Amino acid sequence: MTRIKKGNNEFRLMLFPPFFWLSLFFIIPLIIIIVYSLSVRKMYGGVELSFTLEHFKAVFDPLYLNIFLRSFVYAFVTTVITLLFAYPIGFYMAFAKPTVKKIIMFLIILPLWTNLLVELYSLIILFGNSGLINSILLKLGFINEPIAMLNNSFSVYVGLVYWNLPYMILPIYASLDKMNISLYEASMDLGGNRFQSFKNVLLPVSLPGIIAGIVFCFIPTLGNFFVPDVLGGTDNYLIGNVITSQFLQARNWSFGSALSSVLIFIIFIFVFLYIKYYNPAEENNAREI
Repeated sequence: MTRIKKGNNEFRLMLFPPFFWLSLFFIIPLIIIIVYSLSVRKMYGGVELSFTLEHFKAVFDPLYLNIFLRSFVYAFVTTVITLLFAYPIGFYMAFAKPTVKKIIMFLIILPLWTNLLVELYSLIILFGNSGLINSILLKLGFINEPIAMLNNSFSVYVGLVYWNLPYMILPIYASLDKMNISLYEASMDLGGNRFQSFKNVLLPVSLPGIIAGIVFCFIPTLGNFFVPDVLGGTDNYLIGNVITSQFLQARNWSFGSALSSVLIFIIFIFVFLYIKYYNPAEENNAREI
């Protein structure tokens, strides 16, 4: 009995550091945001603690609902495009030779060592009217005037896909790396075509990585503000840009907190559905049985 109590105390002691940091950097800020969203805005910024729902009513204005919808569209399309690029890379990487695998891993991780803002400005150098791509096309005679590749949806999607690509590739690679490639070869030898072999062999094995990559891609993109701010124009503002402007320019912390609370609530719904309806452990056990 004494040994059991000692083990429980040690377990609780191990849980204290993560619980402390989770409370300090997540739970307490979340409470502050909710309190601010229910408070009244002062004339020159800041909040006056009280209780009002007017800021949440303003969130459902058609203007902001359209921005929420635009953010969902950007997040969904970005996730789909990123998945289409990431899956072949993750597949090739999982079954490549060890030397090739290390080189690809290095190239995937390398951009993470550089500040994203620097990387986004490098895209401006590539896509600008006098940038590298337009300059080459003009010199080769393929175009007569520069192609508008900045301050539009194209540049925003490129920036978002570039930002999310490593976070989609790595989970897919981790799932496929455990697979025995002879299973796929056996499916082909037994008469299955490439699509059937992919559907029945590769897809079930890689599904945990795909789901994890979708979560890692979709949720951060939903609240992203710096990529549209640097590469997009005013027509490509997402909800993250609106929240940032409410805190920094308009100094309407109450309304910005209300927008943040609604966005966090939506993200909680996605995470809840992911936890409730998808359990990789149960799927792996069923597959083994």
